[in-house]
Amino acid sequence: MDRVILHIDMNNFYASVETLYDPSLRDIPMAVGGDRERRHGIVLAKNMLAKAKGVKTAEALWEAERKCPGIRFVPPHFDRYAKYSRLAKSIYAQYTDLVESFGLDECWLDVTGSTRLFGSGREIAEEIRARVKEELGLTVSIGVSFNKIFAKLGSDYKKPDAVTEFTRENFRALVWPLDAADMLFVGKSTQAALRKYGLRTIGDVARADRRLLKRLFGKCGEQLSIYANGEDTSPVSNIAHREALKSVSNSTTAIHDLRDDGEIRAELYMLAESVAHRLREKGLCGYNVQLSVRKYNLETYQRQRMLDVAVADSESIFRAAYALFRESHTGESIRSIGVRVSTLVPMGMTQCSLFADAARSQRRQKLETAVDFLRCKYGDGVIERGIQRMHSGLFETEDDRRRTHIENPFRGVEL
Repeated sequence: MDRVILHIDMNNFYASVETLYDPSLRDIPMAVGGDRERRHGIVLAKNMLAKAKGVKTAEALWEAERKCPGIRFVPPHFDRYAKYSRLAKSIYAQYTDLVESFGLDECWLDVTGSTRLFGSGREIAEEIRARVKEELGLTVSIGVSFNKIFAKLGSDYKKPDAVTEFTRENFRALVWPLDAADMLFVGKSTQAALRKYGLRTIGDVARADRRLLKRLFGKCGEQLSIYANGEDTSPVSNIAHREALKSVSNSTTAIHDLRDDGEIRAELYMLAESVAHRLREKGLCGYNVQLSVRKYNLETYQRQRMLDVAVADSESIFRAAYALFRESHTGESIRSIGVRVSTLVPMGMTQCSLFADAARSQRRQKLETAVDFLRCKYGDGVIERGIQRMHSGLFETEDDRRRTHIENPFRGVEL
């Protein structure tokens, strides 16, 4: 018996939620965007009127304004989006406990075991669509199929406020003519690589020899063949499932492009301190330090380094990140920069090391844990690094934005 999988996509989610709070936005082109003054000027979401003018998610605000003169931009309110995401999931959970989030606005549901109670997959989808509209004032597009990949394709197939079903009988006629880039996990680089070999549609990928695809693209090629032929068997997670944390990161965008080495060092140190603090909060340390840099011309590169011991202190993270920066930097001005630590393990489970560097890292970690306690008790400003005081006001980190604008809305929020 085939599974019955739904993929639910809340249409223009951020923009639609903002319209609930300000109905005057309903009949004008609008977009949710970042802060122009702090140069977080990209479109996070747009309504259908703006979309009709060619406005796209992730493009710069000035580009959106050029396409759609008079478009109205509103700042994001992530606390509102978290609230409505939670409310939508509470509706989904009344049909099945197999509800897997794919971001705030998308979910997969496995309703195979619910069809005897609520009807066919399409009937369940139509009922959920109607309830979300009536109870929350939002619209959703829902894909119904026998696997997660085709269900996701179905929710994208017709928007807004629609249900599309791909079955074993119709998927070759409906799915295979679609562009290969419409398939989940096929980005621009994969699309370009497929086109190089004449594989433009999902059907082209499905009909291609699987062994050849694997030889050309490795395991990814084999997986794409499985997806295109409707053979995906990946399960839908239980709503209570939480994946283990894979990395901890933070990034900044400078108020002005940076060339001065002292300013860049200060920025990296603040990022390292933030990441280290969050690692210690979660009782974790990591072996892999990653650096991401966006230049003045928006060109981006990433570098990473594996350490001999897992760390959770800012000095070790900073030294690794700064070394990566010095190895790759060619003198251009820097627009934004980020630090990530991955390959995480619980504190106390790291590999033993007799090297002096490991001992120093452990001493720094204990010292910074004491600083954590003091800041928790007396406030963040009780102890500050000199480099942070010297270069304060230049940067705004993701952590700063959460504290300043939305007071960490996800604390205690069931997502």
